[in-house]
Amino acid sequence: MNDSEHSTGVDPDPLDQMICFALYAATRATNRRYVALLAPWGLTYPQYLVLVLLWTHRSLAVKEVAEHLKLDSGTTSPLIRRLEARGFLTRERSADDERAVIVSLTDAGAALREELAHIPGCVAEASRFTAAEAKSALEFLHNVTTNLSEAPTK
Repeated sequence: MNDSEHSTGVDPDPLDQMICFALYAATRATNRRYVALLAPWGLTYPQYLVLVLLWTHRSLAVKEVAEHLKLDSGTTSPLIRRLEARGFLTRERSADDERAVIVSLTDAGAALREELAHIPGCVAEASRFTAAEAKSALEFLHNVTTNLSEAPTK
């Protein structure tokens, strides 16, 4: 506690002592930043993430997109349908496995890569992280995700 907390008898906000709340608040702040930056293109942050994946992989099964985004297919499919309706990607059944739907980037979706290339830099600049802090934060967050995902449920 600092001196003002001692003198007023006010306890620190319990939420400020919780890592989970700090992660939640940081996520919300990040999402708000992306919403503002992506607004001119009418894209949501999750739609942007689908595009980022496809810029690297060009084509993926819906199941693979869901795994990368750590979402279920019920959440992923509407994102993909909206991007398809906008002409940024296509969906078609796999020739190898009829049950699998393959999502592929269109030329319009590929062109967005250059248009949106500045977005990560804008978010990085707004975060005011040094390169070392960004690397450390990323490592920490990957560890949190892995540890919590692998923790036994009780």
